[in-house]
This record gives sequence, structure tokens and C-alpha cells, in this order.
Amino acid sequence: MGLALSFLATSSFASGKEFAEESPLVKVWKSPYCSCCKEWIAHMQANGFQVQTFEVGNSEVRSRLGMPMRYGSCHTAVVQGYVIEGHVPAADVKRLLAEKPNALGLAVPGMVIGSPGMDGPAYEGRKDPYDVLLIQRNGEAEVYHAYR
Repeated sequence: MGLALSFLATSSFASGKEFAEESPLVKVWKSPYCSCCKEWIAHMQANGFQVQTFEVGNSEVRSRLGMPMRYGSCHTAVVQGYVIEGHVPAADVKRLLAEKPNALGLAVPGMVIGSPGMDGPAYEGRKDPYDVLLIQRNGEAEVYHAYR
């Protein structure tokens, strides 16, 4: 019996079904005028996230959540207790939620062309290199995923 339960748990995890069934809620603070933020939200929704949006800007919430301004971007989000700053790809957010590191969250500082939400037709396929940073609670950062 234990082996069967172990197999079921493993096969469910391997298939990714547990993520689809949970459909994590991402709360996003952004300017009501920012179109790239809307595109990032669409990217997150297309990747299985539910999104709740607050059209009030993000400077105040970024500060309140402890995300250092040096990692700032045009929107700030929270998912399962982690802060997500900027145009972080959904795959990296999924990895963060699976690994559950003791960290503040992830950031893609600035507005990098080619990142999710900054990759529409206006950019004519251009993709600039960028790093997704894992931000520690003390404000230090390390590269979580490099896009080249």
C-alpha cells in the first residue's frame, strides 16, 4: 500500500498536476497606464496563475515588502509569500514555488527587452540578455537563471 501511495505522489508531481490544480494567486501592483505590465500578467495567466491586480503603482508596496529599490521595475507582485519584482518568467516563479528557498523572492530589475511582457511585436523579436535574481532577505542577490 505504501509503495502504491508513493508511486501516485511521485507520478502526480512529475506530471505537474499539483500545480495546475492549485492555480496559485499572484497579486500584482502596477500603474494603470503600463501596457507591458498587462502583457506580463497575461503571460502569468497563460502559465496557470490566477492574478489579482491593483492599479495603484508599485513603489509603496515594493518598499513595504522589503524589495530593495536597486532591483525595481514597473510592477511588484506577491505569490505564496514571495515578492516577484518585474518581468520574471513564469517558469522561474514555478521553480521558486517548487523549491521554496528561504528568500525574499525574485527580480528582473528594469524593463529588459525580450523578457515576458517586454517581448511583443513592437520589439521586432529583439531579446536582450538578462538575469533573474534570487533576492535574499538581507537584500543580497544571486543569479537564479541567466537568459542569454
